[in-house]
Amino acid sequence: MYQYTEFDRQFVKSRAAQFRDQLERNLRGELGDDEFRALRLQNGWYIQRHAPMARIAVPYGELSSRQMRQLARIAREFDRGYGHFTTRQNLQYNWIPLDKAADVMDLLAEVDMHGIQTSGNCIRNITSDCFAGVAADEIVDPRPYCEIMRQWSSLHPEFAHLPRKFKIAVSGAREDRAAIAWHDIGLQLVKNEAGEVGFQVLVGGGMGRTPITGTVIRDFLPWQQILVFIEAIVRVYNRYGRRDNMYKARIKILVKAEGPQFAKDVEEEFRKILTLDADGAAHIIPQSEFDRVAACFVVPAGVEPGAFRAEVPADAPAGFKRWIERNVHAHKVPGYRSVTLSLKRVGQAPGDATDAQMELAADLADRYSLGELRVSHDQNLVLPWVRESELLAVWEAARDAGFATPNIGLLTDMIACPGGDFCALANARSIPVAEEITERFQDLDELWDIGDIDLHISGCINSCGHHHSGHIGILGVDKDGSEWYQVTLGGSDGSTLSGKSVAGKVIGPSFAADEVADAIEAVIATYREQRAASERFIDTVRRVGLDPFKVAANATRRSTAQHA
Repeated sequence: MYQYTEFDRQFVKSRAAQFRDQLERNLRGELGDDEFRALRLQNGWYIQRHAPMARIAVPYGELSSRQMRQLARIAREFDRGYGHFTTRQNLQYNWIPLDKAADVMDLLAEVDMHGIQTSGNCIRNITSDCFAGVAADEIVDPRPYCEIMRQWSSLHPEFAHLPRKFKIAVSGAREDRAAIAWHDIGLQLVKNEAGEVGFQVLVGGGMGRTPITGTVIRDFLPWQQILVFIEAIVRVYNRYGRRDNMYKARIKILVKAEGPQFAKDVEEEFRKILTLDADGAAHIIPQSEFDRVAACFVVPAGVEPGAFRAEVPADAPAGFKRWIERNVHAHKVPGYRSVTLSLKRVGQAPGDATDAQMELAADLADRYSLGELRVSHDQNLVLPWVRESELLAVWEAARDAGFATPNIGLLTDMIACPGGDFCALANARSIPVAEEITERFQDLDELWDIGDIDLHISGCINSCGHHHSGHIGILGVDKDGSEWYQVTLGGSDGSTLSGKSVAGKVIGPSFAADEVADAIEAVIATYREQRAASERFIDTVRRVGLDPFKVAANATRRSTAQHA
C-alpha cells in the first residue's frame, strides 16, 4: 500500500493545525458559523440530525492495521463505539462533539489520515477497486494514478468551489468493481494494440433525482495526459455548470443538456491547455513522477510468489467450502488470495463496525495479511494478502470474530446508507428495513439457492445507498410526514454480473414501512418461480419483464386505499 512521504505527513499535520485554529476561533465566536461551514465541510465535518458527522478519507480503499486501530480508538474515545464504512471507501462517525473535532484530526494525522475534501463542492476522495494491485483480472494497477490525482486535486484553488460536489472513480481491471459509470468522471485503464497504457474516459454519471450513467468521451487517452484532460472537463463544468439551482448543478445535468457539444468543449479546452502551456506548465505526468509515486506502493515484505500454494482439502468443513466460494477471491500472485470480511449481520447496520470489530480486523490483518486491509464499494473489509496455506486458519479466526458469513454477493450482502436515524437529509430510515430483510433471509441454503443479487437501500433521493444501481433498489420517501419506500428492479452497477450500468425502474406506488420486507419476499418468490435453470435474478428480470414482480409485490399491500 502507499507509503506516505515526509512531505505528505507535514501536509496532513499542517492541515489539522489549520483546522484547529479555525475551530477554536469559531467556538470563541470570532469566526461565524456561516464562514466556518465551508471550512469544516472541506475537512469532512457535517452537522447532522442529532450530532456532527465526520467523514474520514480512505483513499482508494487502502488501510493499514495501524490506521484501523486508530479508527477504533477514535470510535471508542470520541464516538459511541463504532464507525460506518461507506460505498465511497470512507469511514463516517456520527456522534463526535464538534468541540472535539480538532483532537480527532490530530489523531488521524498521526497515522497519515484526514478528512480533506470528503465533502464540499470540490473533487472528493478518489475511489477504486478494493482489489487494486492484487486482482487476478487486473490490466493495470490503478493506485499510482489515483494517488497522483489525489495529490493534484487536494486543495486545488481553481476547483475548490465547483457548482456541486465532484466524484471520480478509477478501475484497472476487466471487472468493474468501482461502479465508474455512476461517477462524475469514470476512468477505465486500458491498453491499446501497441500495449500502451491509457484511459477510457466517461463523464456525467450520477444518481440522485436524475439517475444518469456516464458518457464515453474518449476511448483512449494516453495516461501522461490524464490530469490535463480532467482539468479540461472540470474547467468546462466550472464555467457552464448551473449555480442557480443545486438540484441541477451536477455535471451530469450539463452533459445531458449539451449533448455532443460538451465533449467538443472539453476537447477544445484540452487543446488550449496543451497549446498555451507549451512551456511545460501543463500537468503532463512525466515518467519520473509516475515512477516516484509508483515506488511508494511497495509489495509487503514477506511475499513469496508460489511458496504458499494449497488446495482445499476434500474433507474440509462444509462451512469452510462455502466461505471459500463466496468470500475468497483470486489473486495475481501465485499462492495468495484476497478474503472479504463480511460486515453484514443481524443486529448491525450494513457497513457498521464497532471499535472491537475494528481491532479484530486489524489483528487479522497483522496475522494473515501483512498488516493491510481494504474497504470495498459494497461496505465490507478485505484482507488482500492471505496465503492459500493459511485459508483454513483465517476462516476459523474470521468466524470467531464474526466476519465469516459466506454471503458476499448474496441478498443479505446489501448496501445501505445510515438513513433517517442519523442523516438530516433523509426522508426515511434505511437501517430498520435492512434489518428486517436480513432477519427474514438468514437461512444460508435459501440464500445460496436465490444466488447472486444486489440489494441497495437509500434513505432519500440523494442516493448514498446507490439504490438506482441495485438489482433491487429501495428508496425512502416522505408522504405526509410518514416513511414510505419505492421499490425498483433491474438496476446495475456495470459489473460482469450486472451488465451495462442502468438505473432500476419503479414497480408501482410506494410501500409503507411495514410492507417493504413482504414486498421483497414476494419479488424473490416470483424470481424463483420464473427463473430458467441456473438463471440469475437480474437475468430473469430482464427476460420476463417487470409485470410479474409488480403483481406479486402489490399483492402484499395491507390496504389499497392508503396507496392511492
